[in-house]
Amino acid sequence: MSLYTATTEVTIALAVVKTLVLIVGGVITYFAFKAYRRTRQRALGLLATGFGLVTLGLAFAGLLHEILDVSLEFGVLVESVLVLIGFLVIAYSLYVQ
Repeated sequence: MSLYTATTEVTIALAVVKTLVLIVGGVITYFAFKAYRRTRQRALGLLATGFGLVTLGLAFAGLLHEILDVSLEFGVLVESVLVLIGFLVIAYSLYVQ
């Protein structure tokens, strides 16, 4: 087996884990946004945005590779950039008053 080929079990496990990450991240984003709507605190809005970007980023690499037929490396790069931006927004949301 080549270093770059994944078994069917690993592919299925990856799809399941990515789906669960998308669901849990979506729930966290929803609750953060719901708290923002209730309180109108800017920090909670930024927190919801940050979690949304992280969640989107974590799901993006595979989607870009499978649906839009871009290279896996480029998909992982886009994923990493979105996660980085999301974490920066989350960090900023914890800093602002």
